[in-house]
Amino acid sequence: MPRITAVTGALALALVSALALSSCSGAAPSPADADAAQERTLTVYSGRDEELVAPLIEQFEESSGIDVEVRYAGSTELAAQILEEGERTPAQVFLSQDSGSLGALDAAGLLATLPTGITSAVPAEYTSTDGSWVGLTGRARVIAYDSQSYTAEEIPADVWELTKPEWNGKVAVAPSNASFQAFVTAMRVAEGEDRASEWVEAMVANGVQRYAKNGEILEAVNTGAVPLGLINHYYWARSEQDPTTLRAQLKFGEPGSVSALVNVTGAGILAGSSESSAAREFVEFLVSTPAQEYFATETFEYPLVDGVAAPAGVPALDELGGVDIDLAQLSSVQQTVDLLTATGLL
Repeated sequence: MPRITAVTGALALALVSALALSSCSGAAPSPADADAAQERTLTVYSGRDEELVAPLIEQFEESSGIDVEVRYAGSTELAAQILEEGERTPAQVFLSQDSGSLGALDAAGLLATLPTGITSAVPAEYTSTDGSWVGLTGRARVIAYDSQSYTAEEIPADVWELTKPEWNGKVAVAPSNASFQAFVTAMRVAEGEDRASEWVEAMVANGVQRYAKNGEILEAVNTGAVPLGLINHYYWARSEQDPTTLRAQLKFGEPGSVSALVNVTGAGILAGSSESSAAREFVEFLVSTPAQEYFATETFEYPLVDGVAAPAGVPALDELGGVDIDLAQLSSVQQTVDLLTATGLL
């Protein structure tokens, strides 16, 4: 259910009292006073799970005095809603679990240009090229493998190797999952439509195993039910036990290739709220050191701000060498869904 933070009783009483005094004096509140009152609330559409980001938003509320009203749903769903609402959207900030949804809003002209002080906090390869949104955390694609059956050296660093006969029936994917669809979208962008279709068709022909979620794949690898699986790194990193002791271990992709894709979560301010100081303060908070440390230690994603350490057990972000693409181009997810459907994977 969406979490709506109400105006506190004390604030409501203060507003009522202020209006009463204004009425007695015969003077209407000034535009500046009205703007100040309005700035004390902020409406956020969040494609990030409430369980993951609600504690961080509460920290912001406590430190800023700004009440945040949050609507939670999937990133793709919320982006579609904002596109439908257009300039009438009540959303002031969009918090997305993927760059593609932000790219779709940018392409429609619905995002404001962020201050350079915000966008410059993040390396250029992990944020927008035009300053319309800022990356918040990195999500590396990896291969989880059964370490009781294989050594790290035996696991391919190139996903194309997984189409070979020796991996027939031994690889798991989650075709309906947004992170897998973003990965195939990145392959389409980096290597072309035909090449991406060829890979998916080859995986289907090679008996790829289908699961619903990344977490289910990790569990299957960890129990020996399937030898390999494509997942995001943080499912492993946030294990309740020391992940380095798990049967399932990680193989990171070949630097510079789509196998090493690092997608990002991100945030953008809606165009209608370009002058909102509350919106700017919230996005500034998300790229601050405390917020980035929260992401690293609570969601186990890669922080993108310099000086904040990566989650335990995984390589540093600058060692991954992700594929060189404009992450906003990952907005063409529907074409990927069409491809997955046409090839029989979905």
